Amino acid sequence: MEDNRNIHTIHDDDLGEVRIADDVVAIIAGLAATEVEGVAAMYGNITNELVSKLGMKNLSKGVKAELTEEGVLVNLTLNVKFGYSIKEVSLKVQEKVKSAIETMTGLNVEKVDIRIANITVGHSE
Repeated sequence: MEDNRNIHTIHDDDLGEVRIADDVVAIIAGLAATEVEGVAAMYGNITNELVSKLGMKNLSKGVKAELTEEGVLVNLTLNVKFGYSIKEVSLKVQEKVKSAIETMTGLNVEKVDIRIANITVGHSE
């Protein structure tokens, strides 16, 4: 069954092939980013606590993942909690997203670009 999502083969041998959709990489990136302390949520999105109620697909909001021949390019738009260093939170998100994607998929992450869209005051839980 083929659909209109971008799907890339990452492994193909006698046992079969492994194919990953861009959306899957985006969900991994969204989950990893929201685990970093200081991240309130993905922009236009929900917090990690609400995922079980609303579904995993919602975590790809605020995330664009593009698989190229060279590797993965990730763009994240985040809401950061007030009182946290944007620079430090962003660096931690970049490291966490890169590690999560590379560990789970075996793909090389070329870039993790972050855009801070909002500062959240108070509790996001």
